[in-house]
Amino acid sequence: MFTKGTYEDFADFCANYKLEAPENFNFAYDVLDKMDPAKTALIHVDDEGKRREFDFKFFQEESAQLANSLMEKGVKKGDRVMLVLYRRVEYWTVMLAMHRIGAIPIPSPSLLTKKDISQRVNYANVSAIICEDTICDRVDEAKPECPGLNLLVQVDGLLKDGWLDYRELLASGDVECPRTADSPGGDDPMVIFFSSGTTGLPKMVLHNHNYPYSHYTTGAIWHDLEDGDVHLTLSDTGWGKSVWGKFYGQWMAGAVVFVWDFRGAFSAANLLQIMADNKLTTFCAPPTVYRFLVREDLSEYDLSSLRHCTTAGELLNDSVFHAWEKALNMPIYEGYGQTETTLQVATLKFMKPKPGSIGKPMPGWDIALMDEEGNEVPQGEEGEICIRIDKPVLGLFDSYMDEPEKTASVKFDGWYHTGDKAWADEDGYLWFMGRTDDLIKSSGYRIGPFEVESALVAHDAIVEAAVTGVPDDVRGQLVKATVVLAPGYEGNDELTKTLQDFVKNLTAPYKYPRIIEYVTDLPKTISGKIKRKEIREADLKKYSA
Repeated sequence: MFTKGTYEDFADFCANYKLEAPENFNFAYDVLDKMDPAKTALIHVDDEGKRREFDFKFFQEESAQLANSLMEKGVKKGDRVMLVLYRRVEYWTVMLAMHRIGAIPIPSPSLLTKKDISQRVNYANVSAIICEDTICDRVDEAKPECPGLNLLVQVDGLLKDGWLDYRELLASGDVECPRTADSPGGDDPMVIFFSSGTTGLPKMVLHNHNYPYSHYTTGAIWHDLEDGDVHLTLSDTGWGKSVWGKFYGQWMAGAVVFVWDFRGAFSAANLLQIMADNKLTTFCAPPTVYRFLVREDLSEYDLSSLRHCTTAGELLNDSVFHAWEKALNMPIYEGYGQTETTLQVATLKFMKPKPGSIGKPMPGWDIALMDEEGNEVPQGEEGEICIRIDKPVLGLFDSYMDEPEKTASVKFDGWYHTGDKAWADEDGYLWFMGRTDDLIKSSGYRIGPFEVESALVAHDAIVEAAVTGVPDDVRGQLVKATVVLAPGYEGNDELTKTLQDFVKNLTAPYKYPRIIEYVTDLPKTISGKIKRKEIREADLKKYSA
């Protein structure tokens, strides 16, 4: 079914790499059930260091049992089921069971509050929740406000009133769940991801059953996975990134999914030890994680098994790229996509990485950079990343569920408008600038926040940075940086001048932050994305006054 191929260069790849989902594709029936039952599928290491291995037989049988049990309880095709399962093994079992039934899972993060739960349950017409015991109390608090919520399944812990025990439910199901004429597949709805909500209420991003097939490119090509590789993508299961790096593409490429189920504060030293002890071969994490990793003495860890590293989610600054490459003799390959898509743009192993560039468009994604009038911009000028949709695009979302007006606001005139800005260099590499509403207009210049943030975090004093524009009568806007300092540094006029000079030496001088504010933390969504809009709104009141 899957043919990775070998490619001399990017042109050869584009000319010869084709991906087309089989008719009525369903990942559970067409991939999972056809895997060698004895082959290792997943390695799980919990917070206490306990390591467990699971073969494909485990997931084949348990997903079938759970599917049968849930159908006995009335869960049916089209039902919407919220999952809050951290990085537990049950997450994979439940997702696969949903795929068999045709119910629509909604993976959700563990940080949801009672208000978040009631809002999302009603917004999405959720009829069932499957969650870890640590979430149950919040669900119980929200339930009186959720009249459509009628089935609650608790994973682990002392069983609470009104909840079904996951293990008992699982045990009641038959281990055979054959495909039927009514089984879902193809264009049928498969999964809903809530967007991160950086600019308002989260949207419900709906993907169909063909969606996993597109992630073969993510796993086999971008992650460069081979049969037997052990791959870790650092992600919670409550977000789309988890299926980018911990599920579909990795299994289709023949790799073992590695799961580190840490629950406390992130520790770079602990992660490096996990990578060394478990001989990970491939790794993907956001640039923020790499920034913490390169602050450690990498020579203290045996990372000799590691051969390929990738990153996405924000821009990777040059200093981190070069520090990682110097220490481990391997580059970091960047990629770009959205909750609404799979991998659209990437740097691959047969391409020369350009630190800070997200790479080139992948085959199957016809991408143009457009101005506000819908015209393609010349090379070197910024434009909105738009995807041609006059014919089906494998991996692109179907719609914003139940909100046709929101779908129509981004899909029109034969294009999907991502809301992200980039510019292309002379080699066709794209350079991400940020969301359209994040761009700063100062003295006639248009400045993307990511380049300035990347320069700032290259300084030892800065742990995190958010760059925004504040109103100014003369320049229109001033570049402002809101920063979190590393231990041992104090925010003062001297440091501000040092940081401004530092940025001037790394970027065009007009981009340096004329205002620097020191804070203990940045406002973020529950997925960890910086809320620049919240900073802008606070600054608008402050500086207008």
